[in-house]
Amino acid sequence: MPGNPVSTRIVLASRPSGKPVVGNFRLEDEPLRDIAEGEVLLQILYLSLDPYMRGRMDEAKSYAKPVEIGGVMEGGTVARVLHSRNAAFNPGDIVLSHSGWQSHAVAHGSDLRKLDPDQAPVKTALGILGMPGFTAYAGLRNIGKPKAGETVVVAAASGAVGSAVGQIARIFGARAIGIAGGREKCDYVRDQLGFDAAIDHRSSNFAAELKAACPDGIDVYFENVGGHVWSAVFPLLNDFARIPVCGLIAHYNEDRSAPGAQDQLPAVMRAILRKSLTIRGFIQREFSDQRADFYREATAWIADGRLKYKEDIIEGLDNAPDAFIGLLDGQNFGKLIVRVAA
Repeated sequence: MPGNPVSTRIVLASRPSGKPVVGNFRLEDEPLRDIAEGEVLLQILYLSLDPYMRGRMDEAKSYAKPVEIGGVMEGGTVARVLHSRNAAFNPGDIVLSHSGWQSHAVAHGSDLRKLDPDQAPVKTALGILGMPGFTAYAGLRNIGKPKAGETVVVAAASGAVGSAVGQIARIFGARAIGIAGGREKCDYVRDQLGFDAAIDHRSSNFAAELKAACPDGIDVYFENVGGHVWSAVFPLLNDFARIPVCGLIAHYNEDRSAPGAQDQLPAVMRAILRKSLTIRGFIQREFSDQRADFYREATAWIADGRLKYKEDIIEGLDNAPDAFIGLLDGQNFGKLIVRVAA
């Protein structure tokens, strides 16, 4: 491979205690090795920023290995093939990869999915037609199982996952109630995405407004947040309600060494027993056999206008740490994507 490029990358410099700060990241350059048989050299075009990345910064045991100190921050990417030693890929091909926070990467062809820019904008492979969209689809279809006329409530409703959850719930015939932060996001969820109602969790009357929007209670709650949002939802859960637990962003930055709040477990367990609740955490890859169904159905829903999406584009890899920290505070509006290269 002539002239191995240098990859500009962002690595984990230190593990955060509570909320991440810019100092937990480090920008550095790293020469790339020659590609081996079956591999390709990639130029990263777009990087996805997602809340799950906060968990990868900690050392605690989880469903995936943490990023090592000095290791490249992980993340989904859309990339261009610059050089190939894999017969399935040619220079110029656009692919979905998991190359992380860097400008170039070497990847094995088996880890890539070729994208067709004529079928959909390639950025959608990181959002509505990617992991966030599939997370919404899989969690709602397999755990939420909304029936026509039921009430589905989703937290972080203007985000990449939540916005899809509410729209898919409507496609399934359910009422969709979104919870978001601020008037602009609530207006977007209700007026542009077609939710039946949108409630601002920053309102001083949040719990009462949510109750008023759910006069028949809540049958499905798609959990992305936790915190005071869960506290307002919890009393409204109907018998046999289903709660897909996708994320708990309100708790990701908690200092686990600090004294805990009042233990809510006994009350939750009593409700699980008394109301026959189903609370199930999930990781989207558990349902990977349904991806073909998702691509087919979601593409059709986008084409006929029933599934809409919004992207929040940040320019430049060096701005990724600030953007990610803002994501954890709800500062993004739509699917957060970093444009790494033109």
